[in-house]
Amino acid sequence: MESLSNRKKVVSNKKMTFMEKLYFPAILGGMWITLKHLFKKHNTIKYPEVKREFAPVYRGQHVLKRDEEGRENCTACGLCAVACPAEAITMTSEERKKGEENLYREEKYASTYEINMLRCIFCGLCEEACPKEAIFLTDRIVPTYFERNDFIYGKDKLVEPVDQRVDISKRQLTGKRPA
Repeated sequence: MESLSNRKKVVSNKKMTFMEKLYFPAILGGMWITLKHLFKKHNTIKYPEVKREFAPVYRGQHVLKRDEEGRENCTACGLCAVACPAEAITMTSEERKKGEENLYREEKYASTYEINMLRCIFCGLCEEACPKEAIFLTDRIVPTYFERNDFIYGKDKLVEPVDQRVDISKRQLTGKRPA
């Protein structure tokens, strides 16, 4: 009976020659490959002393931006959470109370905003879905931890400090958003 794929292979039981039984040519071939690689340029770098330059479209750690007056841009609309294919973003919203006008731009704000970095695939869809330009992916590397709970980023890690603004000007000019 003939096979359906027609990928039949004829196997021969050919006897090995004396040189093939010694495996000497195979050993010399392996040593030749090793010697060729010894003199090639290495692609590795000595991180963290030497840092590699990233492309301008690199997507790293998330940041929740503030406006010029130091108020949070996020209005807890939930579009970033809906756009996230990995379902890594969760948030709860609250109404702004009297006296909190200097903290939040709109009447509604995100009381809790969490990103599970173990689930995040750094696709940037949350950044594109945000109508208020509140969330951006920066060029910073996400630090590593030993515990799973350390990878759940809350507002304490995501919101940029007032005195240390995160520069996202390169991120805004990658062609996705008008300048």
